[in-house]
Amino acid sequence: MQTLRRVWEHFEEGMIAFLLAAMTLVTFVYVMLNNLYTLFYTLSDRWAFSSDFFAAIGDHLMGYAQEMTWSVALTKALFGWLIFFGISYGVRTAGHLGVDVLVKKTGKATQRVLAMIACACCLAYAGLFLVASVKWVSALLVAGIGAEDLDRYGIQIGHIAIIVPIGFALIIVRYLEILYRIYTHRQLGLGLADEAAEASKLANPGEEHH
Repeated sequence: MQTLRRVWEHFEEGMIAFLLAAMTLVTFVYVMLNNLYTLFYTLSDRWAFSSDFFAAIGDHLMGYAQEMTWSVALTKALFGWLIFFGISYGVRTAGHLGVDVLVKKTGKATQRVLAMIACACCLAYAGLFLVASVKWVSALLVAGIGAEDLDRYGIQIGHIAIIVPIGFALIIVRYLEILYRIYTHRQLGLGLADEAAEASKLANPGEEHH
């Protein structure tokens, strides 16, 4: 079980890294092409003896840039996938903002009960959205609506939106894990980051060695 969990966590981190890299690469190429063809047109105007050569290069680069109208749509799709992978990742790594100052002033037994209630609320919320998103994606796939600027490659809106139910399913798995850990007395809270404690460690790095 631990091996499977580690494999999934590495896959999750790899997907997030891949999505970030793909977004950056696509945007970089598109911006570079749009800036390079203007550069060659400028060189064509200034150097008359080689104007045809630079103009030809500028024409080719502008053609490539115009063909990359799909880049914006692809970047948006990748960003959507990044969001829903990131939500689950944030739950696992305690990356979400947690406001639990009042909760921590109560006893451990009370903290445990409140954490279980909060976890149940998160599960109910994710469950409702999972059911609704499955119906929504199913309707999109049946309709077969092509994604803007990506339909030429056979990509439909439903193909992009499928990450929504997947993301909520991952969230449910994470909170079920947290609920189990709370129930078995392995943790008290939802695993959310303690910003005050982290800030204190950063401000006084020597304290943890005392």
